[in-house]
This record gives sequence, structure tokens and C-alpha cells, in this order.
Amino acid sequence: MEKIKISWEKGKYRLQSFEKGQAKKYYQDCFGKIDEEVNRLTGTLEEFDYETIIQYYNRIIDDKNRYDFMIIDPAGKFIGESVINEIDWQTKSANFRIVIFDSQNCSKGIGTWVVKKTRDFAFEMLKLHRLELDVFSFNHRAQRVYEKAGFQVEGVRKDAIMDGKQYADDIIMVILEDEWRNIKENEKL
Repeated sequence: MEKIKISWEKGKYRLQSFEKGQAKKYYQDCFGKIDEEVNRLTGTLEEFDYETIIQYYNRIIDDKNRYDFMIIDPAGKFIGESVINEIDWQTKSANFRIVIFDSQNCSKGIGTWVVKKTRDFAFEMLKLHRLELDVFSFNHRAQRVYEKAGFQVEGVRKDAIMDGKQYADDIIMVILEDEWRNIKENEKL
């Protein structure tokens, strides 16, 4: 099956499938400046060198068990990504993650829009049954975004991560196909 390529727009922002030939821009725009708060909220513990990111990008572009979408601002800069990965085609389940690489782009409604578009793609286009994610207990903004999109807490891995010198929980959230259908039906009303 050929990977689906797609693009959506909201205002002057765009969400689109990763494209070949964009690896260098991806590195420059997304990894050129490290935002410590974003790293804390996403659990990123390392800096990535140019070659590692280029190889990663070129490896995932054709991987049929994942879909990667770039978040692009009005100036054409890559500001984040939304990913459906770890797809299990037999159980029709997958993992979801999103990151906006610069906290200055947060709290603008972009994340909520991207989460909903990616969620819809997972159920409409990929015909998944289950979409799950994990979020750290101190990332309240992300939890609210996920809840708005219909994700519900499935479980908590207590004290599973460190936030500085303190323990924090890793919260597992999930949305099932039927729950998503109910959300879409209610949006039509």
C-alpha cells in the first residue's frame, strides 16, 4: 500500500506529510535552537547532531508503519511535527505524539488543531481502532489539548519519570474508534 500524502490548512498554518528532500530544512528549523521547556515537557534528554537527524528523516519518510506530519507556520518555517507511529495493522492500533519545537508557538490553538486533524486522519484514512499517547503529569497544557480531542486517561505509571530531582507520573491516554465517531457525530449537530 502506498503511503497517503496529505495537507491541511488553518489560517496561514499548514499541516502536511513529510516530503522527500526536506531533511536539511527539518534539521535547521526544528533542531537549530533547543528550547529547554519543550525538552522538559517531551522528555527529550539529548541534543541531536545533523547526521543523526538527516538519517532519521530519510529512514522514516517511506516507513509504512508510521505517518509523520510537519507543522508549518505562515512564513514557511517548520515549527513542529505530529506523528502516528508504532502502527500495529493487525490490532489497528498506534501511538501518537506531537511536539511544537519552540514554546513561543504554544498557546495559539495550533496544537489543538493539529491533534484533532491527526486523530481524524488516524481513524478516517488509516481505519485504526485505537490511538494512544503518553503525557507527563506536569504537562497540563498538553493534557487539556488531548482531552479536548477526546482522549481519556487509561492508566497512570506512577513515579515513572524524573522532572529534575522529583518523580512524576507518565499518563497513558487513549481514544477508540467508537468514541471518535461519537465526537464527529456531535460536531455535525
